[in-house]
Amino acid sequence: MSDFYITNEYWFAVFQLVLAMFGMGATLSINDFKKVIQNPISVSYGTVLQLILVPVIAFVLIRYISMPEGVAVAIALIAAIPGGSSSNFFTHFALGKVPLSITITTITTLACIATTPLILDLLISEHMPSGFIMPTEKISKEIAFTLLLPLFLGMVFFRLFPQWAPGISQLCIRGSVLGLVVIFIGSASSGRIDIDAFGLTNIGIIILFFSITALMGRIVPRALKLPTDDSIAIEMEVVVRNINLAIMLKASMFPAVVGHSNSLGDMLLLSLLLYGGVQLTVGLILIPIRRKEVLLRQNTTKKSHYAESIQDT
Repeated sequence: MSDFYITNEYWFAVFQLVLAMFGMGATLSINDFKKVIQNPISVSYGTVLQLILVPVIAFVLIRYISMPEGVAVAIALIAAIPGGSSSNFFTHFALGKVPLSITITTITTLACIATTPLILDLLISEHMPSGFIMPTEKISKEIAFTLLLPLFLGMVFFRLFPQWAPGISQLCIRGSVLGLVVIFIGSASSGRIDIDAFGLTNIGIIILFFSITALMGRIVPRALKLPTDDSIAIEMEVVVRNINLAIMLKASMFPAVVGHSNSLGDMLLLSLLLYGGVQLTVGLILIPIRRKEVLLRQNTTKKSHYAESIQDT
């Protein structure tokens, strides 16, 4: 079983990513993108945070904290990828502005065909094994065919079969989650997930990167005085990364080979899974907190309007 998984790891990763992106596309319509025109400020800030601030945080950590190559590559890869469909669901449950979240996710997903290879090359070229050449063209093609194409096909499906799209979207998202579970089980059964060997220090580095990123996602939108629901959407976009894509790129750049050890690839995979677990756990904690903030603000606004109406009468 473990040999079968190792031989086909890349295709497991492609499977779960394509399902996730098709499921996301099946929730989108052209009208979602028209909302960019209505709210360009929040979209612009959210996109800048995704494409510039997060990679800058990763650069500082990689530059000034001593860490193994596998952890450094993982942090750079996480910083170089966009938010995933999970960020849209987290935004929905946290009562953030879902159209804004969807728009930022889509823009950064479209942009990553160019930005992901560039950011990876800038951040981790010196951490790569001797003779390694960043496969920029290959990364761009894989993003196009496993991210953008299923996203577009999902949107076409939504356009043609709107009554079926919600059910298909949920099925695809669940299938994607199942794919991640298979990847974890397959990696664990092949002995490539060893928490003890990974070490508490490296776990701390991943959590530190997540914490700083989450803190910036919380502080910056509020410092810019964006509406509460906009701030929540941007925060979720910054916190929840498309780990599905990161795992697929890992499988492409550092493929597992039966009978051969790959310490960098194994450490990279464990770092990605660890970040995914942290973002899921913290995201589930943030949702009720952010919901409470929104509901409290809504109640305060209602009371204010009511008091004003009493004064007017």
